[in-house]
Amino acid sequence: MNLFTSLRYVVALHEHRHFGRAALACHISQPALSNALRALEAEFGTAIVKRGRAFEGFTPEGELIFQAAQRILHEHELLKQELKSTDGHPQGQLRIGAVPSVMPIAARFAAMLQARYPGILPIVRSMSSPDIETGLENLALDMGLGYMERLSRRNMPFKTIPQYTEHYFLLRRAIGAAQASMQMGNELSWAEAARLPLCLLTPEMHNRTIVDAALTEAGAQVVPAMETDSVLALALSVLDGQVCSILPGALVGAIRSFGELEALPLFSPTVTTPIGFMVLDMNRPSRALNAALELAQDPTWLQHASAHSGLLGA
Repeated sequence: MNLFTSLRYVVALHEHRHFGRAALACHISQPALSNALRALEAEFGTAIVKRGRAFEGFTPEGELIFQAAQRILHEHELLKQELKSTDGHPQGQLRIGAVPSVMPIAARFAAMLQARYPGILPIVRSMSSPDIETGLENLALDMGLGYMERLSRRNMPFKTIPQYTEHYFLLRRAIGAAQASMQMGNELSWAEAARLPLCLLTPEMHNRTIVDAALTEAGAQVVPAMETDSVLALALSVLDGQVCSILPGALVGAIRSFGELEALPLFSPTVTTPIGFMVLDMNRPSRALNAALELAQDPTWLQHASAHSGLLGA
């Protein structure tokens, strides 16, 4: 087995943190993955993974090999895109990580990019903010879409492209007659929302941090009736249960066709969160990334993103 293929397996193992899932992602058997890793260890004369019944991480030497593998694979992808692309016709993969609350916008962006440039293969993944930042730093991602305020606090080596401002809504079953589609209700204060049974995202999600801060500012303490790390679960819990939820406008807009739901803008405090793309500040972006950055700054796209985000546009 060639060295390049074995390095791909190292990267897959780092991404999936599990031998079986990494093997499945590489379309090989788990024994084949293990044999390739042992051959790589023999090649470099050092252990790469910490041995155990399950994957326990890389050794310090394995971390160095992983970092080198990422750089080699990244350079390989850059070269492929340069050789296959022509002016106005970029070719290649574009890996986008997006926090769950902005996935509807990320999906629309990827679809619009692929329609404009059919040679680009967007790969969109739902990820936490720390995982996106790590993925950008270690070259596992090309772009991230998420909370720009995190980067301003951390002196991260990224540049950002602002997209829209996130606003927040209480989502609940419509009161009164059955609704044919989601309705926009009157405003509701955060303190009033806190008195309702709420299904919220789990505490490790940055969106939950924003919600908790707003509730604290409103003088409210909340013990959620439910918690989940799934946006779909939030919506379904409101549809089929007795709970409400607090969601940003992009998510509310994406699920408003479910029926029998209404969204009430939240105030006191007024919470707005800037959302933007982020990329590693580097000198040589790929052809696909260059095309994506152009679209991200296109006024037509920015208007489209705003219309489907914070204010429940069309």
